[in-house]
Amino acid sequence: MATPRQAPARGAELRSERTHAGTITGGGTTGNELLTTATGAILLMLLAVLGVTIIRIGQLLWLHLFLGMLLIGPLALKLASTGYRFVRYYSGSLSYRSKGAPAALLRVMGPVVVVSTLVVFASGVALLFAGPSSRDTLLPIHKLSFFVWLAFMGLHVLAHLPSILPALRSDYGRPSELGAHLAGRSGRVIALAGALVAGLVLAVLVIPEFAPWVHRGIFHHHG
Repeated sequence: MATPRQAPARGAELRSERTHAGTITGGGTTGNELLTTATGAILLMLLAVLGVTIIRIGQLLWLHLFLGMLLIGPLALKLASTGYRFVRYYSGSLSYRSKGAPAALLRVMGPVVVVSTLVVFASGVALLFAGPSSRDTLLPIHKLSFFVWLAFMGLHVLAHLPSILPALRSDYGRPSELGAHLAGRSGRVIALAGALVAGLVLAVLVIPEFAPWVHRGIFHHHG
């Protein structure tokens, strides 16, 4: 049993632990939204580079493959953060209910964006590992799902574009100018860095699988 002197000390220690944990996992609904927005901004930049590789696929096929694998990390984080909001909202969380659901158009597009994202990246990974012999069966699926994904992702990005810069400034701007950072910022930084590192490690590990595609220039001749 704790002595009278030990009890206050233990209480202070527990409060300190909760405060420290809050700096990593706190933020609530706004923190979730900031993480989703920051992840979306990273994806937007990477996808812009990926778009350049598509235009010059013959010369930049290796980079297209590398970025495709790298993107898996941030995409998984984006799906996790939006999926978490979805689950909390429809499970009756008061904070997420008070925050409200996304706009009706975004709710309608959401399932299409998620499914097309999964199909385009799953087909891309399958193509990579199956090799050039799979191009007649998997390449049409990859291309078709990409165009569907591109159209709906474009609308999705346009809908969120006005909020990206203010959200990034509020979370990563200087505290002296914008006030204290919202709780959980450290956790959001760790999550973003972890997603990028995981994608980078995955891309590096599968580099040997690029050789059959790059050496034969399959996309250049058959795209």
